[in-house]
Amino acid sequence: MTKRYRLVCEDDVAGRVGTLAKRYGLTESEVLSQLVEIGLESCEEPQQRAD
Repeated sequence: MTKRYRLVCEDDVAGRVGTLAKRYGLTESEVLSQLVEIGLESCEEPQQRAD
C-alpha cells in the first residue's frame, strides 16, 4: 500500500530537485522518494551501530 504526502519547500530546494530530476532522467516525485529513502537510512545507521 502506498501513502501520499505533500511537501512544501522553498524555491531553491525545488530548483535543486528539478535539476536532479533532469540530470538523471527521473520525475521530481522519484527524486523526492529517493531523497526521503536516503535520509531515513542515514537516520537509522547510528542506531544500528549502537546496538
